[in-house]
Amino acid sequence: MAAALTLLLIGCLLQGFVSCVSGALCGQFEIIIPKTIEVLKGSCVTIPCSFDVDDQYNVNLDNTCKALWKDYYKGPVVFDSSNPQHKQKGQLIGDLTKKDCTTTLNDMQPQNNKVHNFRLQCDNNLKYFYDPPRPTLTPPTLKVKEGTSVSLNCSAPAPCLSLPPNLTWSPGLGEGQETLQENQDKTKVKISVLNFNASHLHHRQEISCTAVYRKQDGSTESSVNTSLTADITCEYVYSPKGTTVSVSPSGPVQEDTNVTLTCSANANPAVKNYTWYRADGGQETFMGTGRVLNIKASRERGPFFCRAANEEGSGRSNNTQMDVQCRYRLKHLHKCR
Repeated sequence: MAAALTLLLIGCLLQGFVSCVSGALCGQFEIIIPKTIEVLKGSCVTIPCSFDVDDQYNVNLDNTCKALWKDYYKGPVVFDSSNPQHKQKGQLIGDLTKKDCTTTLNDMQPQNNKVHNFRLQCDNNLKYFYDPPRPTLTPPTLKVKEGTSVSLNCSAPAPCLSLPPNLTWSPGLGEGQETLQENQDKTKVKISVLNFNASHLHHRQEISCTAVYRKQDGSTESSVNTSLTADITCEYVYSPKGTTVSVSPSGPVQEDTNVTLTCSANANPAVKNYTWYRADGGQETFMGTGRVLNIKASRERGPFFCRAANEEGSGRSNNTQMDVQCRYRLKHLHKCR
């Protein structure tokens, strides 16, 4: 009975390898299997597999059937479910009498990086990658208001069902709720859901997720993490407040010394522009723009101030006066004024 099934499928393969592809009908036979599966070197892989046969051959599906996996369709047998010596190589998980050919192959190595074919399949492309796959974050960006309830999903492939990856979050914003889910192509994926309330403390914080895979020899290997930068806006918006000016150096300075002025303010949204002025009596003389302004110290410069502005308005600092000392000149004994 098994030989009949095998012969029919081999006959289909001989009719045309290209035309018999994964998930497509091959005569009256159909095989459903992923085209590619990612698996970690040294780990196992569980291959979701199902098939169908013409109704007249259903009676042939009995306990004498076996699962054969081969390198390419004419290559050597990688796993034979009926061979006791292949127990360490893998395990038939599915029930062939129920048209389930799901199989686990153990200890995948670079030499296994070939096309694998199940005997009931005409074209089974299993491509193996040996670096842990990078997790996927959903949503990929986070821009919310403070106090918003946030839910982040981190997912990573779980090719080895007995050794699914552990997903870790950084920084510690709480415990992620983990589940193992099945994709449409029957492959498995590990998902961790992180829930927290957005705070201004999370603003510009990098949130990342890493998948840690365990191998069958007990060792582990971590994926490259996937991260996003949180953009948290305060619930209340306001114009710049507490606008101040700092001077560096802060003590008395000599004329023509380089001085750095810095304007600071608390605002939401953030300050959009800074403008500097010199207070000349009742007038304001423009000096420059930018949060930091570099000038030469001079006694002729009057007090100065800065304005910080955002979409909600502007804030003005108090007048600031530098303590400028004139230089003594060699030809004159008096102090310049």
